[in-house]
Amino acid sequence: MSKTLVVYLMAVPEAPELAAAAVEGGADAVELGFPFSDPLADGPVIRRAAERALALGMRTSACLAVLARTRDLLPGTRLIPMTYASLLEAYGWQRFAADAEAAGASSLIVADLPVDEQPELRRVQLVAPTSTDERIRLAGERTDGWLYLVTLAGTTGPRAELSPALSGLAARARALAPGVPLYAGFGISTPEQARAAAALADGIVVGSRALQAAEDGPGALRAYVATLRRALDS
Repeated sequence: MSKTLVVYLMAVPEAPELAAAAVEGGADAVELGFPFSDPLADGPVIRRAAERALALGMRTSACLAVLARTRDLLPGTRLIPMTYASLLEAYGWQRFAADAEAAGASSLIVADLPVDEQPELRRVQLVAPTSTDERIRLAGERTDGWLYLVTLAGTTGPRAELSPALSGLAARARALAPGVPLYAGFGISTPEQARAAAALADGIVVGSRALQAAEDGPGALRAYVATLRRALDS
């Protein structure tokens, strides 16, 4: 069975074209980051991208407009906004859910929202090596479509090696959330890491390295994503 490849991009004016390039390179889904001034767990690459986006005026409404344009370009691709609780608190929880769906969101990630808060908000849940069994079980019950495995305790960004904590986390999640697809993210940047992570999970999420490739334009991003696709399919 083919492994799922999710590529993270920041919501900026050129994001729709970058997302299309990522899909051409082999991405199955695109996570669209809504910039935040104090992002939880984001490393320097994503922080810089968020700062640039904010400087361009990318507030929530503008990000939703980018999502809508991306949906127009990619009618059959899963598009997942990734945002933060304080942004939704300011915008309005249900208003955001409705507007995101209207703009073409397939689901939603709220990085810093615990699983037991806002349970009516349909979203992908995140679990980490530090999550208790009870939290993993609850996340598996409430998640929307798949469970996001945060592979390490730390910030996002390329690493020399795949986190050794992923194996144990994946095994716990398989046992505690049977039947729920598991996608691993954080610290995955090379084809070798992608292949190793996919051996333990059903898919991977790549963010920081994808943003670095995107800085050189759609062609560079397409080529980078293609190396990950080949690794996952080999």
